[in-house]
Amino acid sequence: MTDLDAQVRAADIDRWLASRFVADEPARADLIALYAFEAELMAIPTRVTQPMLAEMRYRWWADQMDGVFAGDPRKGHPVLEALAGVVHRCGLERAPLDALIEAHIGRVHGEAHDLDAFYVGPMQAAARVLAGPGHEAAIEGAARVRGLAQTGRGDEARAMQGQANRALKGLPPAAFPAVAPAALTRPDAPEPVKRLRLTWAVLTGRI
Repeated sequence: MTDLDAQVRAADIDRWLASRFVADEPARADLIALYAFEAELMAIPTRVTQPMLAEMRYRWWADQMDGVFAGDPRKGHPVLEALAGVVHRCGLERAPLDALIEAHIGRVHGEAHDLDAFYVGPMQAAARVLAGPGHEAAIEGAARVRGLAQTGRGDEARAMQGQANRALKGLPPAAFPAVAPAALTRPDAPEPVKRLRLTWAVLTGRI
């Protein structure tokens, strides 16, 4: 958990900060394992410069999903082993993870961001880790707010917040640390401001 936690903190400070609001340590560890998988995918374009080489690495991850979902992950790979445990305990579905990998392949070849694959599916999976299934529709708008903000469309993100908050009214409080990063519509804000914003979001159940 410690190494994965550090990996997520370095790769995705917004979601790492939000994960601090998960009081249940096993649940937080499962959430971090899911985020560490995403961090591995995000790091690939920083390690190789050629799109085809990046695609080869993404295809390797795609192939590893067979073992992850069969309960037989690649031995000695901490992220895959941790992710397989989360899949087993939380009943994660494979389709969003496959879609995320394919979206990353599209990005290295110059395709536009697929907001559903990059943000909606992962946020729904994170909420499932914390609160079980059945909250996918409530989360969709908040995930799109997050995606718009992260892709430089902050004005659109802020315009969608009201609609997203109405959908979030029935979301269990346990799930909200998975959703709270959608409240950070200004990605360049300093960390103390982000901490305050996340605290407000988790306490109020609004983004």
